Order: sequence, then structure tokens, then C-alpha cells
Amino acid sequence: MSPPAGADNKRLNDGVAVNVHTIHRQQNCSEDVVVNPQLQLAAEWHTNDVLNNRALNGDTGSDGSSVQDRANAAGYRGTVAESVAINPALAISGIEILRQWYSNPAYLSIMRDCAYTQVGVWSANSLDRTVVVAVYGRPQ
Repeated sequence: MSPPAGADNKRLNDGVAVNVHTIHRQQNCSEDVVVNPQLQLAAEWHTNDVLNNRALNGDTGSDGSSVQDRANAAGYRGTVAESVAINPALAISGIEILRQWYSNPAYLSIMRDCAYTQVGVWSANSLDRTVVVAVYGRPQ
């Protein structure tokens, strides 16, 4: 397994959150999408799990956890959904992330859902794999 690259992905993570906000605006959603630290923590956990467990390629964690399980464990109270992007390279661009998510009808539907007004995004890299996870929240 390749070691983590140790890059600072804050700009990439923030850019994904901004893109989700833009998609909401295109859908005429009335509320802003805001970053939620609990959702970001849930996204971080799953990102690291997918990065380090090559058999994973979606929403279920190596321990069988769902996105709702991880959000609950992070202290989030509300309904959640998730999108995952994996690129078999050291890096991924915002355009590549959106291409993957737009081509997945379930992920596109989640991104367009105006009820998801909160988001947490995390990404991590190794020399041969980049993973990006966005967790979307509908607060109670």
C-alpha cells in the first residue's frame, strides 16, 4: 500500500462544497448550503477508510457502517446522504469529481435535493489513489 501523500486538500474540499451550493442555486433552492463540522468528520472517516481499504468503492464502510451510522457517531442529528469519488491517481480535480457524480443518477439526485442544506467534504491522497467523500445533511 502506498503511504498517504500528506497534501493539504482544504481548497479542493472547499471547492466541492461551493459546487454543491452552485448546484442548489441552479435548482432554485432557497437556502444556502453550509459546511457542517460533524458531517465533515463523517466524510473524513469514510475517506480514510476507502483510501486504505482497496475493496471499498462506495458508501459502505469496512466495518459495515452506513453514512447514517457515521454521521450519528460524529454527533450529527438529521438525515444524511453521501457521494464518493475515487480516482486511481495521486490527485483529482474538481471537474473530475463532478463528472463522476453527475454521471451517477443517485449522486446527482442527492446533490440537487434542496432539503440537504448542510455538507461536509473530505479528500485524501496516496500515490496511486485519491478519494473524495461528501456527506450531505438534512438537519432535524
